[in-house]
Amino acid sequence: TKRHCLRFTTVLATTLLSATAACLDVGFYDRTCPTAETIVQQTVAAAFRNNSGVAPALIRMHFHDCFVRGCDGSVLIDTVGNLTAEKDAPPNNPSLRFFDVVDRAKASLEAQCPGVVSCADVLAFAARDSVVLSGGLGYQVPGGRRDGRISNDTEALNNLPPPFFNATELADRFASKNLTIEDLVVLSGAHTIGVSHCSGFAGPTDLNGPVDRLYNFSSPDGIDPTLSKAYAFLLKSICPANTSQFFPNTTVFMDLITPERFDNKYYVGLTNNLGLFKSDVALLTNATMKALVDSFVRSEATFRTKFARSMIKMGQIEVLTGTQGEIRRNCRVINPVSATDDVVLARPSGFTGVAAS
Repeated sequence: TKRHCLRFTTVLATTLLSATAACLDVGFYDRTCPTAETIVQQTVAAAFRNNSGVAPALIRMHFHDCFVRGCDGSVLIDTVGNLTAEKDAPPNNPSLRFFDVVDRAKASLEAQCPGVVSCADVLAFAARDSVVLSGGLGYQVPGGRRDGRISNDTEALNNLPPPFFNATELADRFASKNLTIEDLVVLSGAHTIGVSHCSGFAGPTDLNGPVDRLYNFSSPDGIDPTLSKAYAFLLKSICPANTSQFFPNTTVFMDLITPERFDNKYYVGLTNNLGLFKSDVALLTNATMKALVDSFVRSEATFRTKFARSMIKMGQIEVLTGTQGEIRRNCRVINPVSATDDVVLARPSGFTGVAAS
């Protein structure tokens, strides 16, 4: 069994240091639920055969889980009453999908090994399986994550990097999660598969800032000059003005070259002015980031290897382990402790604001 530990050091006083380690283990369920990873893999594979969009969706769901409260399955929790959960925050709704695949995997696990496998681990395993099914490199996922009991939309807004961030903002947001510039550029390569709603690049604004690259950019023709003109016209034909308002479910592929294949063509497209988001183009505005992009254009094998490594690292952000959190029986619902606990625990301690929705 291979153990993965991330050590966090916090200054408690001027001279007192306290270090705690969060440890995950490869093969964590070998004794308690030996078929756990196989059950998840088979569930994801069955869904993928029906719709290949399952793969990018589950990879993105894992990313969005880990960036908010760490990889604790909180993105899977449903909204209760007027307490809006992460999954219903603007960065996640309606773009996150295929929660039902996680539900099916969890139901099978509960039938086989009740109360053993966390929803956070199910999602981490499913993301890995999605990479492999799309043509990416397989990797061992250390398990042992526990599920969180808090999910709120405001934290999703405050932690997920939006599609209009520049290079500095992206680097800062990833650094806050203990991820490097290399991790940023590598994990952006997940955009080699999957789709985006028009609102990610063609809407006039979203809740946190401007995203429009097609109609209202500060240029003579309103088009972002870092976007290929031919590509811009293609995008305009798919996403006419006000599409987000009148046809909110319209989507486009994020990688124009090989949209359903996990390869390095996202980076090839990026260097040919085919990056879809402002945050994609931002990778070319920083020398260190651009050098990494160029290296992945030259070597797909390097990208595939580093992507697997960065996914393992991302999967350890602020994890709950040991007796922390819980093992949720239903990934959508916090385990009940008393009649009132679900409502109380749906918000972080001290939260008094009104959530955006």
